[in-house]
Amino acid sequence: MLDANRSGTATAVPPAAAEELTIAVSGPVSFAARCTRVLLSPWSRLSLLVALLAAAGASVLLFEPQKLLTQGWPPQVAGTTAVVVFAVAYGLVTVAFVPRPFLNLAAGALFGSALGMGAAMAGTLLGAWISFALGRLLGQDALRPLLRGRLLNAADNQFSEHGFRSMLAVRLFPGVPFWAANYAASVSRMRYTPFLLATGLGSIPNVAAYVVAGARASTPTSPVFLISVAAIVVPAVAGAVVAWRKRHHLRAK
Repeated sequence: MLDANRSGTATAVPPAAAEELTIAVSGPVSFAARCTRVLLSPWSRLSLLVALLAAAGASVLLFEPQKLLTQGWPPQVAGTTAVVVFAVAYGLVTVAFVPRPFLNLAAGALFGSALGMGAAMAGTLLGAWISFALGRLLGQDALRPLLRGRLLNAADNQFSEHGFRSMLAVRLFPGVPFWAANYAASVSRMRYTPFLLATGLGSIPNVAAYVVAGARASTPTSPVFLISVAAIVVPAVAGAVVAWRKRHHLRAK
C-alpha cells in the first residue's frame, strides 16, 4: 500500500500497518451490518409485531372503549371532529382485536345512521390497512415457512390465487374475526389493492346492519330495527351453513 508524504512523494506502508488499518476501518462496519441483519431478520420483525399487538391490546383494556355505549361520547369533542376521531380510534382498536360489531353499534348510537355508517366504514378500511401492512412487513417472512398441513395450504392458496374473490366472501359471510382475516391475508401473497377493495365492498352490508341497529336501538319494535337485526342474523346463519358444508372440501385439498 502507498501513502503520500508532505512533499507529495508516495511511500510504501508496511503490510502489518496496512492490515491493522483495514481491520480498524472494516471492524465497526461489519459489526453494524451484523446488528442490522439481526434486527431485520424475520423472527425479530415477528417479535416486534407481537410486542406491538400486545401493547395495543393492553391499551384497549386500560381505556375500556366499551364505555362509549354506557357513558356516551366526550362532550369536549363534537360535530365532524367527533366523527373523524371516532373513525381513527375505530381503525386503531380493531388492530388490537376489539370486535367490530360493538364498534358499529356504537357508531350508530353516537352519530346516527348516515354519519355512523361513514365513520364505521372509514374505520374499517383504516384498521384493515394497518393490520395488513403490519402483518406483511413484520410477519410474512417468518410465518410463511410454517404453513403446513392441507387446511392451511388450501387457505393460503385460495387467498394468494383468488385474493379479491376470497376476501369478498370472507367479508360478506360473518364468522371469521376481522383481525384474523386481515393477518391471514397479509401472510399470503394477496396484494393490497384487491384486499382493500374486497374489504370495502364486502363490509358494507354487515356494517350498515349494525349501524342502523345501533341508531334505532331506542325503538326495538320498529320495522327498521327488526330488518337490521334480520340482516345481521340471516348472513350469520348462512355463513355457518356454508362453512359446515365446505369443511370436507377444504380438508380434501
